[in-house]
Amino acid sequence: MTMTEPQTVCEESGAEVHTFRVSAAAAGTREPGAREPLSPEEREKADGFVQEADRDRYVVAHLALRRLLAERLGTDPGAVPFTRADCPVCGAPHGRPSVAGDPVHFSLSHAGDLVLIAFAPVQVGVDVERHPSSRAVAQTSSALHPREQRELAAVPEGEARSAAFARCWTRKEAYLKGTGAGLGEDVGITYVGTLEGRPAEVPGWRLADLEAAPGYAAALAIRER
Repeated sequence: MTMTEPQTVCEESGAEVHTFRVSAAAAGTREPGAREPLSPEEREKADGFVQEADRDRYVVAHLALRRLLAERLGTDPGAVPFTRADCPVCGAPHGRPSVAGDPVHFSLSHAGDLVLIAFAPVQVGVDVERHPSSRAVAQTSSALHPREQRELAAVPEGEARSAAFARCWTRKEAYLKGTGAGLGEDVGITYVGTLEGRPAEVPGWRLADLEAAPGYAAALAIRER
């Protein structure tokens, strides 16, 4: 399975991010036995995708996650003990994905041709998104924090505004994945900023923009020790 060298986000955090190209890895997932490490539920979900591209993205992402976790846990990819943390919003056991005992924390995201997987010794979230259309930005920007809406309105329409929106959205998604709240929390509550450079400071968390392919934005959030 083809991937880049992992990005080390910051030395003190111990976080690293692996990037996979779906187009480079999908063929290998169709070979006999390639999907064997997936759970019955994962295989059922993969088979439920109508579009082959969506199915490839899901399978590449989940096989990569299992393989990398297995290396860290000293087990087989099919034996990774996945579980769910309690949701910080309602307390039910459907929060962020984890492995039993939390020996390593991880986060998974995929969009278009990219899959990102982050690992850290503390709670972590990662997100990657394609730059949205101008229409999608116009339809969704009202959900952002009021300050972010003002920042976005000051950016010229077109690719610059789409990039700014994607930058903001990946920061939010990464943070909400890290906390485990996901989109169960209003995305307009926490201010993460839309501007290039260092994201806004969020109490208890460090946010960082990641290198991404042209037309994509990516970000990571890691809980401060």
